[in-house]
Amino acid sequence: MLQKYDFQNGALIESDSDNSRVWIYVNPDAEENELIADTYGIDKHTVESALDPDEISRIEFEDENIFIIWKRPKNYLSTDNLLFGVSSIGLFLFKERLVVVLPEDITLFDSRHKSGFTSLMDIIIKFLYNSIRHYLDHIKAMKLISREIQIKLNASMENEYLIQMFNLSESLIYYINAISSNLTVLIKLRLHFEKASHDEEKAELMEDIIIENNQCLKQAEIYSSVLSGLMDARGNIINNNMNVLIKNLTMINIIFLPLNLLASIGGMSEYSMMTDGWGWQTAYAAFLLAMGVLGWITLWFINRINKMSQAPKRIKKSLLAKIKKTLSSSGGSSGGLGT
Repeated sequence: MLQKYDFQNGALIESDSDNSRVWIYVNPDAEENELIADTYGIDKHTVESALDPDEISRIEFEDENIFIIWKRPKNYLSTDNLLFGVSSIGLFLFKERLVVVLPEDITLFDSRHKSGFTSLMDIIIKFLYNSIRHYLDHIKAMKLISREIQIKLNASMENEYLIQMFNLSESLIYYINAISSNLTVLIKLRLHFEKASHDEEKAELMEDIIIENNQCLKQAEIYSSVLSGLMDARGNIINNNMNVLIKNLTMINIIFLPLNLLASIGGMSEYSMMTDGWGWQTAYAAFLLAMGVLGWITLWFINRINKMSQAPKRIKKSLLAKIKKTLSSSGGSSGGLGT
């Protein structure tokens, strides 16, 4: 699909003219790629790189033409299961025309940023800056989503939320790689403007964009490090929740096991046969007494196990108490020395 835009009072408007300054090709097929390469004298591999999500960002200068392969965040869909992807686009600047190759139908600028253009290079610079802001918005969204998932993980034993956390961590790795790759393009573009004496203003603007890109990269690296460092802890939370559930189920089984035994033995005709001549009052009284003793032994056994499991905690508390006592005594003595 081909979209054409032109300048009008410093703003971009849609146009049908073949003399339009901005031509945008959306998800071109193989035939359209060949047409772009032949029409504008662009290497076919360079055109295909604009549609390859694994392509590394780069910039090429040919005479007065500038070819840029840029990495930008993909539009997030609800079916992506919190996996934020990265796509490549091609920006091919000629003397009188800007050709843009997109892998998906996106808007380069919203209604607030479609004005204030004085040249085709202004369009490229503003798009590069907006894509960096797009990264920052996605990273902020990841932080909010991660906090919500963490709350759900604390009370859940399912793997669904843990998988979502893995997807967020993987997305941040893709973002770090893309933002780092884009930095090389920005630095080379700044050097290009510095060599041109009449583009000092654009060189200063590119310096500001580089600073913004570095801040975005730093945020992505820090949050990726924090997220990956907490993944094991969050996995342990799920395991702990499962252990607590198994422990509760085991306690229920232990409680009902004597009751099941009572119902089974008391309901057998063999028991009445074995206690023949005792009288049912004496027989069942002896049976209940035996069950009481069995229940007491079971309770004693469970309490003993609990005390053994709590022994490390008591040792830890005693060690903490000794540490506090030592710190308080050393603090008092140092205070006396200070006076």
